[in-house]
Amino acid sequence: MAGFASIGVIGGGSWGTALAKHLADKGFAVTMWCRRPEIAAAIGETHQNARYLPGIELPRTLRATADLEATLKRADLVLAVVPSHVTREVLAAAGPALPQGVPVVSCTKGIENGSLMLMSEVLQEALPEHARARATFLSGPSFAKEVALGLPTAVTIAGTDGETARAVQQAFASPRFRTYVTEDVVGVEIGGALKNVMAIAAGAADGLGFGHNTIAALITRGLAEIARLGTAMGANPLTLAGLAGLGDLVLTCTGGLSRNRHVGVELGKGKSIAEVLGDMTQVAEGVKTARAARDLARKHGVEVPITDAVFQILYEDMPVHEAVVRLLSREAGHERG
Repeated sequence: MAGFASIGVIGGGSWGTALAKHLADKGFAVTMWCRRPEIAAAIGETHQNARYLPGIELPRTLRATADLEATLKRADLVLAVVPSHVTREVLAAAGPALPQGVPVVSCTKGIENGSLMLMSEVLQEALPEHARARATFLSGPSFAKEVALGLPTAVTIAGTDGETARAVQQAFASPRFRTYVTEDVVGVEIGGALKNVMAIAAGAADGLGFGHNTIAALITRGLAEIARLGTAMGANPLTLAGLAGLGDLVLTCTGGLSRNRHVGVELGKGKSIAEVLGDMTQVAEGVKTARAARDLARKHGVEVPITDAVFQILYEDMPVHEAVVRLLSREAGHERG
C-alpha cells in the first residue's frame, strides 16, 4: 500500500468522509477528525455520516474522533480536507501533532481571502517545516457521493516532490479511482478553485431558464479565464485542459450534485445569496473564491469578466439578469484574447 498503513483525515464533511471511506475500503487504517464531537460519535455508533453523506454505509474499520492529536499521532499519511477559509487555522493547530516527515495531501479547492494565497502557499506557512516539501494536492472532477458509491472517477495529484506524489498516487489508486500525477501545483490549484466560480455563473444561467448554448459558452469562456490567470501565475496551460481544469469545470457546471451550481440556480430564480446560503448545510467554496479570484486577477492584470460578474452578483447586489446582459454586451473580441 505504497508504504503507508495508517491514514489521518482532517475533516469530516462529505469530501473528507468519501475519501476516508475510499481509503478504508482499500484496507488502510483510517482515522477521521470531525470538528463536531456529536458527528464523530454518531459515525462511531451508526457507521454513517448522516449530516454530510447520508445513506452511505461506512466501513466499520473507519474511526471518527473529535481529537485532532489522536487522528495524527500514528498516521504516516495525512489528508487535509477542510474548507479553504479555515485551512490555515486547522493545519496550524495540527502541526505540533504531525509526525516527522509525514506527507500531507491537501484536498481543498479554494483561494484564501485577504492573502490571495493558493492552498499550496497556505500550507507552506501553516505546516511545520519538516512537512512542507512533501505536500501534495489532489483535485479533479469528483463528487463526494459518487466516490463514496464507488463510481468510476479520475483525479490528478500534484506535487513538486515526485517520489511523494507517486506514493500518494498509488495509495489512492484503485480500479474505480484512477489517479494521475503532475508537478504543476499552480495549474491544479487554479483550476480547482476557479471552476467553482464558473459553476455559480452556469447555475445562474440555468436558473434564468437559458439553454445548452449558454452553458457551453460559459464553460468555454470560463476555461479561457482560468487559463489566462493560471498561465499568468506560472501554470502549464495543458494542465488546465486536463482533469483539474476542464474536467472539473464541466462536472461542476453541469452536475446536479454541485453545490456551487446550486447556488447559481437559486440566485437565477430570484433568491438572495443570504437566503441561498441559509438553506445549505455545506460550504459552497465558489462564494468566497469569487472575491479572492477577482482580487488575484487584478493583482496579475488579467481580465476575468465572468468572475467579475459573479462577484458583483454576490457582493454588490447586482441583479443576475443585469449581470448577464452586461456580459453579453461586452465589446466583441478575438477568441484567444
